[in-house]
This record gives sequence, C-alpha cells and structure tokens, in this order.
Amino acid sequence: MTADARVLHASGMVDLAPEIYRQRLVVEGLVGAPITAQQIEDYLSQLSGVLDMVTILHPVTHQSDAYGWAGWIHWETSGAHFYGWDQPRLFFSVDIYTCKEFSATDAVDFTSNYFGATEVSFREF
Repeated sequence: MTADARVLHASGMVDLAPEIYRQRLVVEGLVGAPITAQQIEDYLSQLSGVLDMVTILHPVTHQSDAYGWAGWIHWETSGAHFYGWDQPRLFFSVDIYTCKEFSATDAVDFTSNYFGATEVSFREF
C-alpha cells in the first residue's frame, strides 16, 4: 500500500466503485466422498451454463499435498474458485465472483445437488 492510500475502517466494506456491478457468493458443504479433479472440472464447466456465464478459460485444477484440490474457471465476467479437502474432513468451498448478475439460489441448489452434499451453508454479498 502506498503512503498516500486511504484505508477506510468501518463496520462493513465501503463500495469504492458503485458504478461497477459485482456479485459474490460463497458456498460451502460437507460431502460423503472425496471430490476428484474430474468432478471439479465438470462442476465448474456445468456451473457456467447454470449461471449463464461465458467461459474464457476452461477449468484448471491443482492438488496440494498439504491442502487438497483447488480449481478455477475464468469467465468473461470474472470467475469461480473451488477448494476441496479430504482431511480433516470431506469439505468443499466455492467462491463465485462476477460482474454479471446471477441467481444465487440456482448456484447453491446446483452445487449441493452436484456433489450430493449432506450439509450446505452459503453467503451472498
């Protein structure tokens, strides 16, 4: 951060660019089986269709020995990240960020159904 930058402290985040539409959704869930790289790639590709997003870069995945699987897809209007753990529990977390409006309900329902989640939690902001 530069010496000239203002840091805004508030109870919530200040919208510094109200003329730019942004939508964020985090979906987390518990599953009964480990999630594979192929499932992550397929999920992110299908999520693009569910949310009516244009894919710029097809999904890429990477497995960390320490933390598990991660995946990412690049959309014309931003993208989504996926993280999946085998340990200490079977768990996933999806971060969706776009500059185009989408249905959070559709995203949560699709995600839960795709992975057969036993429990799901989400937050839109």
